[in-house]
Amino acid sequence: MKKLRQIVEAAFVIGGYRALGLLPMRVASDLGGAVARFVGPKLRVSARARANLRRFLPELGEAGIERTVREMWDNLGRTAAEYPHLTRMTVFEPGADIDVAGVEHVDAAKRAGKPIIFFAAHLANWELAGLAAARHGTPVHLVYREANNRHVETLFREGRGAFAAGLIPKGASGARLAMQALKAGKHLGMLLDQKMNDGIAVPFFGVEAMTAPALAILAQRFDCAVLPVRVERVTDGPRFRVTVEAPLPVPRGGDKAADARALMAAVNARMEEWIRARPGQWLWLHRRWPNP
Repeated sequence: MKKLRQIVEAAFVIGGYRALGLLPMRVASDLGGAVARFVGPKLRVSARARANLRRFLPELGEAGIERTVREMWDNLGRTAAEYPHLTRMTVFEPGADIDVAGVEHVDAAKRAGKPIIFFAAHLANWELAGLAAARHGTPVHLVYREANNRHVETLFREGRGAFAAGLIPKGASGARLAMQALKAGKHLGMLLDQKMNDGIAVPFFGVEAMTAPALAILAQRFDCAVLPVRVERVTDGPRFRVTVEAPLPVPRGGDKAADARALMAAVNARMEEWIRARPGQWLWLHRRWPNP
């Protein structure tokens, strides 16, 4: 039964992917946003988003929370519908779909001979961070969570593989691949806003949240530049801004565990800043925090 369900699910996802790819990018984005905006707030899972918003952004009020939930679903629907168009998006040219700022931080790290770990959050269309890096001539090995459905996973690998230097699944085997890449002077891209049950407790929105420490451990071991990458949807678009921010200092106080926690606290603080600025563009559906 599970195998059949996965086949049906994959057929639906792949069929939708191919159909959306036949539409103009703006039409596909608008359609994905409209459908998700209508259906998503009615789904049971949206209760988690509302609970998270009440807990961490209570100043929005109930009307603001509902508006943010609709915006979240709109962004999620657009992001999914834009997926077939990723490699067609324009970067580094007049009137491009993606405006990029902060490339001087990338160039400085490369001149210094440092491998780079880029980190981003599930904000706006988060896939664009890796795409922009590739178009800049700095392709990254993307660390990601494999899809539960292996048929859908094939589709994701096809899309990301078109611009990534490599794809590294999370887990023990992925950790070895990440170390091999950095040792060879290659660069990594990570999304770091999800919960990791066996991670370390680090503040996020003022609450201790289990956080993956891999970025800190790798940065310390391979003397990496740690570059925050903020992705924003700046119009109903699709039109985006990707900003590479100044590198975060990598603490080296002698206590590796304390240093790792300090760096991950800085990472979480930076992502929190981005999310507070554009709460409707973040995926509030995560089980990111322990229950109050």
